[in-house]
Amino acid sequence: MVEDNAETRQAVKVYKALGEPTRLKIALLLTEERNLCCSDIMGKLESVAGSTLSHHLKQLTDCGLLDLRKDGTYIYYSVNHEIAKKYAPYLLE
Repeated sequence: MVEDNAETRQAVKVYKALGEPTRLKIALLLTEERNLCCSDIMGKLESVAGSTLSHHLKQLTDCGLLDLRKDGTYIYYSVNHEIAKKYAPYLLE
């Protein structure tokens, strides 16, 4: 039986986050283009409302798949390559 430890919980969070098609698109976009702010991501996804995008970015950040960097009033997102390599290496191909 598999133990319920921190690594297992991390894996579940990552897979749950990537199980939603829009979040998967965001993760794939951020593997191609690093350090995008919310408005840049929204412009590239087109059919996602701002509040919905914020929710998706929070889910991806909370599971550790995305890193964020604040610069003034802007927040820039990029993929955490260590987490992606461990739990979702297909994102980096």
